[in-house]
Amino acid sequence: MTTAVETPLLAVRDLRVDFVGPHGPVPAVRGVDLTLRRGETLGIVGESGSGKSVTALSVLGLLPGTARVGGSVRLDGRELVGLPGRELAAIRGRRVAMVFQDPLSAFTPVYRIGDQIAEAVRVHQPVDRATARRRAAELLDLVGIPAPDRALDSFPHEFSGGMRQRAMIAMAIANEPDILLADEPTTALDVTIQAQVLDVLRTAREETGAALVLVSHDLGVIAGAADRVAVMYAGRVVETAGVDELFAAPRHPYTLGLIGALPRLDGHGGPLVPIPGAPAPMSELPPGCPFAARCPLVEERCSAAEPALSGEDGHRAACVRSAELAGRRPAPSEVYPVPELPPGPSGGDRAGRAPVLSVSGLGKTFPLLKGTVFKRKVGEVYAVDGVELDLREGETLGLVGESGSGKSTTLFELLKLGAPETGRIELLGHDTARLTRAEAQRLRAELQIVFQDPMASLDPRMPVGDIVAEPLRAQRAPREEIARRVPELLRQVGLDPEHAARYPHQFSGGQRQRISIARALAVRPKLLVLDEPVSALDVSIQAGVLNLLQQLKAELGLSYLFVSHDLSVIRHLADRVSVMYLGRTVEQGEVSAVFDHPRHPYTRALLSAVPLPDPAAERARDRILLAGDPPSPTERRTGCAFRTRCPLYAGLRDTAARELCERERPTLDDRAGVDHGLEVDHGAACHHPQ
Repeated sequence: MTTAVETPLLAVRDLRVDFVGPHGPVPAVRGVDLTLRRGETLGIVGESGSGKSVTALSVLGLLPGTARVGGSVRLDGRELVGLPGRELAAIRGRRVAMVFQDPLSAFTPVYRIGDQIAEAVRVHQPVDRATARRRAAELLDLVGIPAPDRALDSFPHEFSGGMRQRAMIAMAIANEPDILLADEPTTALDVTIQAQVLDVLRTAREETGAALVLVSHDLGVIAGAADRVAVMYAGRVVETAGVDELFAAPRHPYTLGLIGALPRLDGHGGPLVPIPGAPAPMSELPPGCPFAARCPLVEERCSAAEPALSGEDGHRAACVRSAELAGRRPAPSEVYPVPELPPGPSGGDRAGRAPVLSVSGLGKTFPLLKGTVFKRKVGEVYAVDGVELDLREGETLGLVGESGSGKSTTLFELLKLGAPETGRIELLGHDTARLTRAEAQRLRAELQIVFQDPMASLDPRMPVGDIVAEPLRAQRAPREEIARRVPELLRQVGLDPEHAARYPHQFSGGQRQRISIARALAVRPKLLVLDEPVSALDVSIQAGVLNLLQQLKAELGLSYLFVSHDLSVIRHLADRVSVMYLGRTVEQGEVSAVFDHPRHPYTRALLSAVPLPDPAAERARDRILLAGDPPSPTERRTGCAFRTRCPLYAGLRDTAARELCERERPTLDDRAGVDHGLEVDHGAACHHPQ
């Protein structure tokens, strides 16, 4: 008796994609094999340029005309490569649907959301407009869009980022496809919105029975959502296994490096383990293993031939030493060199350190205008409405919160070095409201900023040496000092001084961010403001930049105000944390106290939404999903602004307790506590803190 072997829903064999380049074809995907079964979630991970998105797009034939696709892509045994456009169009959206990375670009901006979803229904189903519109409303309701009947008539720009991504998922599942391809569906979303989107994807799978291909650079997302994982490097799959086995015992040094480079919410600081170097350009791949130049386990045979995927029990790796790694099961720090970082200041002597930044009651409003030619004020936007910050010498203060919480406006008010609209700002003992122009100019050298996107903040027409020297020239430093400081600064951030004549586009993303840091350090500041400095970097590059920041802080005695939506980075780098919601500080204190024992329900929700790169731990966690998006900052609400989304308020049965939340705005209370035997301050703006 023979047992029938189930035909895979999707079978990709020897997929190859080349793009037309000025000097010949440039490979993007080089012989990828993937298998997807019904109801399964396959995660695809890797650094930028590894071929993840190109692989997903080639399944549906969505690559540009400059691409040349070879190999085989079979859907239920039917070959898709080379299929005529009309036949592929019948499959797109009906059998296989795509959730794109940027929903604002994927939606047509001049058509209403409901019309676009209804159109997706009518393309594949013989229904009238009214039926398609009802189906669109049902889909928006399924993915958690409030008031779906009204939302149908909204344009894409009227939705928030999370709502647009949920609407994109609604469109993708409109025809109950067999496969959902999700290409970085949570990139650039707040952690709370990311949790909502992942929950919607799970709901969509359950409702339609679809298999899911989830492309992501976030190993925590993959750990919590995937059944199997394929790790890609230089256009190939270098390791594939079940999610538990891959995270527990990776057999390729690249996978091991990705895991070691990741800051974790359940970690406790210390140096990260970055992968050295950067991927070689796809047009200049060396012979043998493409990872050899970055691999700490490289040996002579690695350059002889590129290793093929091999292994047993469904766990395969393209490495000549995979069997050795499978037997040893080493930690990343046992394979990659761990950088030695100088010790930072201890947490127990905070009271003895000089204040660097003190902010109390900070407020900032903007006029809400209406009209095109003749504008008139119709209201106000309360961007910042009660921010409290306290930063001492040698500390890192993390500033976290969802988009729209007022983090960037707070930074602009600090950098302005002027009188705030309301509240008080003290920088290095100076009240900014009383500074003269000359005093502000002198004080500006003590406060520097590193922006999120280094390519946008570096002048592309200036060589790197001039970019680093620019702050020194602004402070009228002598030429001799500038000539001495520029090589010194480049060396300090890990760059070669001989490259000072190069331009920004000739450097990698991580190197450009190091240039930004060197420029900020040029005038020897005491406070460095870091606005999402690693959010646009791959995890391996991010680890090197975070290690550099820790090293510089210890060596130069710097203080950091670090703004990030990634709470894992804040846990790793910061000494204290301040949590903002709708323009207000709702919780602050030492990182260990706030993260281990959060007292505000908003902080608890933020922490519960952060994915862990540990499948077992991720599955065992309890999620706190916040309802909807933050309220509009154009309304100054009475009582607690968080109560419309607060799970604690929703569960209150005491009428007096509920009325207190509705009537009085909670103030930030500073309570002393004990954490690991040390006294810590930990405040929360909540009427019912836990």
